[in-house]
Amino acid sequence: MVQNTGESHHEPQAMNANRSQRHSFVILFLLAMPYRVEAQTEAPKKVDADRLGMTCAQVLKMSSTEWIAYFGVTTKMDRSVRTVRAAASYGRCYEARTDDLARAVARSGKGPSKAAHADFDAFEAAVKNFTAKALVDAEPPANIEKQALATLYEDQFRYEFYQNYQAKGVRGPNAAKAPPPSPSAPPAKDATPASPGPPPASAPNDADAMTTAKNRFGELLGALPDDKLHELHGAFGEVLGLHALDEAMRFAVYRYAIFLLEPSGEDSTYPPPF
Repeated sequence: MVQNTGESHHEPQAMNANRSQRHSFVILFLLAMPYRVEAQTEAPKKVDADRLGMTCAQVLKMSSTEWIAYFGVTTKMDRSVRTVRAAASYGRCYEARTDDLARAVARSGKGPSKAAHADFDAFEAAVKNFTAKALVDAEPPANIEKQALATLYEDQFRYEFYQNYQAKGVRGPNAAKAPPPSPSAPPAKDATPASPGPPPASAPNDADAMTTAKNRFGELLGALPDDKLHELHGAFGEVLGLHALDEAMRFAVYRYAIFLLEPSGEDSTYPPPF
């Protein structure tokens, strides 16, 4: 009886010791977890090699044209390769700046409403649809350099959308559908194309600049076969006719459309504006 009592007395002690060890192990494991997570969070971000050791702020101090030229001189790459890579790296910086602007506008409480966001998303989708068609239907079809620049050029619309709210400091216009602006009607095939005229910088006022852009756009459409002409005119109407855009944005859309349709390799009437 005495021997049995001794065994029953030591067994609970051993069990308690084991529990204490397990609890100590669990506590140490839990204490180690935050450190491991923090260490992972603080891992250095991957540097974009195509920024050539520069920050995005330094890259964006140049225009895209200046950056592409600098990238070519520095890397000595083939023209097509350097244009594509330089445009892509510039675009990543431009998008990052746009994201920062969007967050700042949202924090201000004076950014676009949900309806305005939805309208802009639909506008962007229409722009992408027109872009895809224009790059293929242009005479001749856009080369790889033109496609890279078109992707970069398109970034302006999202930036200007948020910049408009930042500048005004108000919620902005309703996203209700604007009355159709009647984009340039498809020109008759036997009509004499309008002269493209000087670039907007030489125009005496904004109305003349818009007229010049519309005439140039009509000229480029008129040079296309009928099937492509009507396809692109319809896609362009979806960009302008269904969305709430101010005159500055409409003008930007015309500039962009002209850039897409002008032959690759030629000096553009409206090169990327940034």
